[in-house]
Amino acid sequence: MSKKDDMIAALEKRQPEGAVPVWEIEFQAWDAISGRHVVLGEEFAGLSQAEQDRALAENADIILQVCEEMHYAALCPPGGYWEIAPGVPSYYWLPLEARLRQIEIIREQAPPDLLLVGGTGGVMAMPGAENYVSFAYLLQDSPEEVEAMAERTLQAGLQAAERFHDMGVEIVMTASDVADNHGPYMRPKQMNRFVWPYLRRWAAGIKQMGLYSIIHSDGNLTDCLETIAESGVDALQAIDPTAGMDFYGAKRQVGGRLCLCGNVDCGLLLTGAPEEVFETTRVLLESCKTGGGLVLGTSNAVQPDVPAENYRAMIQAWRVSGQY
Repeated sequence: MSKKDDMIAALEKRQPEGAVPVWEIEFQAWDAISGRHVVLGEEFAGLSQAEQDRALAENADIILQVCEEMHYAALCPPGGYWEIAPGVPSYYWLPLEARLRQIEIIREQAPPDLLLVGGTGGVMAMPGAENYVSFAYLLQDSPEEVEAMAERTLQAGLQAAERFHDMGVEIVMTASDVADNHGPYMRPKQMNRFVWPYLRRWAAGIKQMGLYSIIHSDGNLTDCLETIAESGVDALQAIDPTAGMDFYGAKRQVGGRLCLCGNVDCGLLLTGAPEEVFETTRVLLESCKTGGGLVLGTSNAVQPDVPAENYRAMIQAWRVSGQY
C-alpha cells in the first residue's frame, strides 16, 4: 500500500495496511533539513518575475526532496502568513497568486502517493491579542454581527476549497483556534451559536466536494471532543500538549470516530535531546496506532530553528514503531 492509501485510511478512521501516515500542518524547517534555501516572504516579494518563477521551481524541488526523506504522506505547501511579533512579518508566506502557482508546480512534480492539503479557513477563530477585548464586547453587544462574521468566514472557506479542489488538492483544513490553555474562548452557548454550526456546515460542504476535512485548534478542547467528533469533520490536528490535552485519552474517547493528528510537543522538538524526541514519539506510536485514525506529526508548526537531528529522531522513531 502507498503512503496515500495509509493517509486516506487514517482519515477514514481505518487502520492502514502500511504505516501510520506522517504529515505536518506547517513545516518551516526546509532549509535545516535540506541544506538548501526555500525563498519566501519579503525575500520572494522583492524578486523580479523571472526570479520568482525560478524560486518557485527551486522551492518545489527542495520541498519534495524533504517530503521524500521524511516519508510524508501529505503536504501543506507554504503560503500562510505568520508574525514573529505584532506587526513584524515572518518569512513564511507567499503572495496569493504565487502561493497558488507554488501549489501547481508541486502538484505537477509530486509523486502520486503524496496528498496535498490546502488551508481554506471556514470556521471563525478566537481573535488575536490586539482584538481580544473588543471582540469580547462584540459577543455581548452585537451577537448578530458576530454571526455575520461567522457566515462570511464559512462562505470564504468553501469558495477557497472549491478553488483548491479544481487544482487537484485532496484535503483541506481550517486553522481555527477556538480555545486557549484554559478551554474554549467562548461560553458553551456562544460556541453553539457561532462555532459548531459552522464547523458542521463546512465539513458537509467539503464532503460534498469529495475532499477530506481537518480542523486545527490549539488550546484545551477536552470538553469539545464529542462535539467535534460528531460534526462530520474527518480529523482534528494539534491535541495541544501545552494546554493539557491528553492524546491517549482522546484516542480512547473518540478513536474510530475522529482521526487525531499530532501530537509530538513542538517545545520538545526545539529544546529536547534527540533521545527524548525518539522515546516520546515511540511511546506515542506504540500506544495509539492500533485501530488507525492516527497521523503522526508535531503539535503545531515545525519552526525553522528546530534542530534537524531532533526532527530526524522523530522520523526514526516512526521507522521503528510506526509500521503496522
